[in-house]
Amino acid sequence: MEKIRTGIVQELTVLRKADFGVYLGFEGTEQSVLLPKKQVPEKAEIGTKIQVFIYRDSEDRLIATTREPIVQVGEFAWLTVKGVTRVGAFLDWGLEKDLFLPFKEQEKPVKGGDVVCVYVYLDKSQRLCATTKLYDHLTPCEKGDFKEEDSFTGFVYRTQRDFGAFVAVAPAAEQDNTAWKKLHFGLIPKAQVFKNYNIGEKVTGRIVRVREDGKLDLSVRARDYAQLDIDGEAILKKIDEYDGVLPFSESASPEMIRRELEMSKNGFKKALGHLLKAGRIEIGETEVRRIQ
Repeated sequence: MEKIRTGIVQELTVLRKADFGVYLGFEGTEQSVLLPKKQVPEKAEIGTKIQVFIYRDSEDRLIATTREPIVQVGEFAWLTVKGVTRVGAFLDWGLEKDLFLPFKEQEKPVKGGDVVCVYVYLDKSQRLCATTKLYDHLTPCEKGDFKEEDSFTGFVYRTQRDFGAFVAVAPAAEQDNTAWKKLHFGLIPKAQVFKNYNIGEKVTGRIVRVREDGKLDLSVRARDYAQLDIDGEAILKKIDEYDGVLPFSESASPEMIRRELEMSKNGFKKALGHLLKAGRIEIGETEVRRIQ
């Protein structure tokens, strides 16, 4: 026997009418849920079928709405934090009542205005909640989902100095979506991390390796031949910020180069050589000067 389920869109039938709305459910069952009058379609009668989303109102009662949220139970979405209270954060998901993100379900504390990637679930009390702790809800890729050098879009959900940045990767055909039924395991290895990533930050790049276990090794940098031009332009821009003379050169520490340019020392030296060969810079012991 079908049951009314919280957190998903269902097609329910008008079982009875009231002054303040209609009660919906499955024919032949006693369970019903209210669809408020302002959302009842014109000419709805007993037996009319209506697509609705089921959630709980501000008084914790089950209620139906014809508005469809950005995300449903068991799905992921990129949502904006509307505010934080003493009990947790609340997210804009397209309904009158905001989606609750408990403090204990925050990988890192959020603040109003943040945009975070979340998974939606039902807690022990059958209340709709969100979590930014994504690891337990990700799935490995299946064979053929991705191949090396494919592009990816994902969201950083955890960072660890010894490993790198952990990324929830969107399915190949859904890179531009804002909600997903599944996301995959991805990692930007520590050797490829040249900046401090924020939890929930959107990242794009390329697939370096598809592991046998379905997890993905990622890079936000292009292949070497293409990255030379990108890094070269970044260096020229930084030189301009220093009025034409970069106050460090090839002998600079890897930490300084990473902090100033978000690239490795090896990448920095390769890009300098590329610019030097093109006649765009002069390299000194402690500085780099722009020529054109």
